[in-house]
Amino acid sequence: MSYQALYRKYRPKDFSSVKGQEHIVTTLNNQIRAERIGHAYLFCGTRGTGKTTVAKIFAKAVNCENPGENGPCGECAMCRAIESQTSMNVVEIDAASNNRVDDIRQVIDEVQYSPAEGKYKVYIIDEVHMLSVSAFNALLKTLEEPPSYLIFILATTEAHKIPLTILSRCQRYDFKRIRVETISERLRELLDTEGIEAEDRALQYIAKQADGALRDGLSLLEQCISFYFGQKLTYENVLKVLGAVDQAVYHELMEALVHNHVEDVIAVVNNVTEQGKDLTQFVNEFVWYLRNLLVVKTADEVGQLVDMSEENLQELENYAEQVEVDMIFRYIRILSALANDMRYSNNKRVMLEVALIKLCRPQMEKDYESLINRLHNLEEANDSLQETIASGALTAAVPGQGGTLSGDAKAVPEIPKKAIRPEAVPEDVREVVANWQQILRRMNPVAKGMLNDVTLSVSDSGELIMAFSQATPADFFKKEENKEELIEAAGQLTGREIRVEVRFVENRQELNTFPELRNIIKNVEIEMME
Repeated sequence: MSYQALYRKYRPKDFSSVKGQEHIVTTLNNQIRAERIGHAYLFCGTRGTGKTTVAKIFAKAVNCENPGENGPCGECAMCRAIESQTSMNVVEIDAASNNRVDDIRQVIDEVQYSPAEGKYKVYIIDEVHMLSVSAFNALLKTLEEPPSYLIFILATTEAHKIPLTILSRCQRYDFKRIRVETISERLRELLDTEGIEAEDRALQYIAKQADGALRDGLSLLEQCISFYFGQKLTYENVLKVLGAVDQAVYHELMEALVHNHVEDVIAVVNNVTEQGKDLTQFVNEFVWYLRNLLVVKTADEVGQLVDMSEENLQELENYAEQVEVDMIFRYIRILSALANDMRYSNNKRVMLEVALIKLCRPQMEKDYESLINRLHNLEEANDSLQETIASGALTAAVPGQGGTLSGDAKAVPEIPKKAIRPEAVPEDVREVVANWQQILRRMNPVAKGMLNDVTLSVSDSGELIMAFSQATPADFFKKEENKEELIEAAGQLTGREIRVEVRFVENRQELNTFPELRNIIKNVEIEMME
């Protein structure tokens, strides 16, 4: 006998062999035993979940001479004839290629004749959603008033495309995606029968890649054992055959993204490309990795929600502490759009690198999630600076002695601080600075976060100066709409109309030359109280 693919060789012969669809096979089996068989069934669900297989088992069971607890006996003449596809009682039609009204009319002509042997004539129409409107209309009359010996089983992956007039005349059964554990157990059973060794981790990964379709899992398994014929199937071998990437690579990529290291991001892409991995699959799996990260970040109990080892789960929990939820949303949004675009591109690597660089540079976008990402970067930079100062690696300039930096850095000359008298501050600026905290409460969260590290000063012409040591918040308030929001909030609270000048001062010592009005006004208030 010629070689048969695994999914054909091990196709279930009765209801007990069907995996993951117990809610359906139990109902159908009970109908057969109680002799309450319907005339039209609609089997819905994604590919590879057992729709056609269950339809064939049901067709055998209703015609079986000795049906049992598990459906057809498989031994009687009718069961053997249907299994060998020589019975005239079971007719399979592929609606993808037989979707014209004439094809359905031919079926209608045939159903007028009762079966020569057996009880029922069963028509299995696969991909029924592909029928034309005229074909559906022709089928409708037969569904309304079918002969007592006729059963229609309609199978489809897109039930929403079927007319309501057809749906209302069918018993509908929704086939679920099969769980990873169920697929993995079935693969283990088949390999034990075939006498092939395999690691549990390898089968678990294949089951996950099957995406709920047992048939896909069997096809992937066959591909792997064919490549490593006569060898034990290991997890590393499966990764090589399927062009997949180990979880450690995603940890490495996440580390680079969290710290905005473009060089490391490009290095990861280069490594994945050199190993011959499929970049589209790489992106899809990284999106799933981010989904798991989001679950860990937001859910209390993640044991049943995230399918990975304890070691990888611990790594995920570490990264969850370093990123904001909105950052993860941004990563998923950009990469999901990328995965869709990559299907039609000849430059997948370039598209992937551009998207990852965009993730490292949130200033390239102006949406809310990107602003949150930029705030996160600012806080991380500030924490890093504080750690450097605390460790003694950076020494502040001492007045009168000149600024010094540890190590081999050259001494930075001290910039004399500009003095300002309290009475020189215009009344409107003074009023705004004195009520600064109340003004902040009126700002939106993003704008308020941008003002965490601002120095408030005054210009010679009486304008309020907002000096920043970071470019991101400076760029934010240089935009007229953001500056106007601040001016409006200040005006509503104080009744004062002020002019605002935004400056970016990269040199920290130069920033120190700007007098901080909040301190000056606070000291004046203390003196007045005394």
